[in-house]
Amino acid sequence: MSEHLLRVDDVSYTYLDRFVALDRVSLGVERGERLALLGANGCGKSTLLKLLDGLLFPSSGTMHAFGQAVTAEALDDEQFNRGFRGRVGFIFQSSEAQVFSPTVRDEIGFGPANLGLTPDEVDQRVADTSAMLGLDDLLDRPGYQLSGGQKKRVAIASVLSMNPDVLLFDEPTAGLDPRTQQWLLELIADLHRVGKTIVVATHELDSLDDLADRCVVFSEEHRIVASGPPTELLADRDLLLDVNLIHPRTRLPGQLQFARNTERIATAILVRTRPNSPVNLPDSH
Repeated sequence: MSEHLLRVDDVSYTYLDRFVALDRVSLGVERGERLALLGANGCGKSTLLKLLDGLLFPSSGTMHAFGQAVTAEALDDEQFNRGFRGRVGFIFQSSEAQVFSPTVRDEIGFGPANLGLTPDEVDQRVADTSAMLGLDDLLDRPGYQLSGGQKKRVAIASVLSMNPDVLLFDEPTAGLDPRTQQWLLELIADLHRVGKTIVVATHELDSLDDLADRCVVFSEEHRIVASGPPTELLADRDLLLDVNLIHPRTRLPGQLQFARNTERIATAILVRTRPNSPVNLPDSH
């Protein structure tokens, strides 16, 4: 039987006792998988990540991590809290909300220090993580002097320095330039290859095949309405329309390239059949 590192059962969550964010959601996260939570803005993806990270607690239903119930009372126990915080890491959508220490060095070392590591162990974690993410030249720089891409790297480093088993990413590519997006996608793939369990909340479909092996789809009614591999869900256009992930004129990943190839074939045929007619070649971008 598959091992669920994290699991929520029949979970609902309501903000201010009025605004429903999750409605009777059940989901298990298996060891070593790459899972994407798909849905339109406001469907409950980020709320579920915060529940999985123990930042929020269900209004009803239960949450378990590594075989133990996660509750506010359980996290009040210092030993349980350290164990849980050391095994689950959360990278927020906004790095501004995550990078708060005086320097990059302090930021990366904050988590390991709070896990009770010795100063020498903290320094080693900082050195190893900064080298892995290319942050050595930024270690003494304050957060306000970092670019958006650099802040994203530092936010990720502050989590990776604790060496968690599970990594939760909230809209990881949002607001990043193309080069940083590609770097992040490759990093997530590398982390998965070395055994990390990855959970990503996103409404972006273009990079879905690079992010996940399994997807669950949320409706705008805050419920899970579908689950399956990316290729299967991307092929279900009616589902994607129904949950507001695409609009009727959206070309899905793969379809755009197919359309471009079709245009080129049609242009080539036209050039051969009417060699003296001017033809405007389609833009390749």
